[in-house]
Amino acid sequence: MKIVSILAVDLAKHTIQVCGATADGEAVFNRKYTRAKFEELLLSHPKAIVAMEACATSHHWGRIAQKAGHDVRLI
Repeated sequence: MKIVSILAVDLAKHTIQVCGATADGEAVFNRKYTRAKFEELLLSHPKAIVAMEACATSHHWGRIAQKAGHDVRLI
């Protein structure tokens, strides 16, 4: 079983694309989430690096991810 330690996030208006990867950068999954389901993912997923492009909504999602114990990187 591969451990997902990086969540690469692409934020959009209606859906959020998330690619889960191992520490080596190997993609484990690539899925679309609604905003509600993305929040559930952040709250239920074990601690990981959450990387997303810096934009208006990334700060909101970054705060949610940090409260869930994730290491947030805005790029």
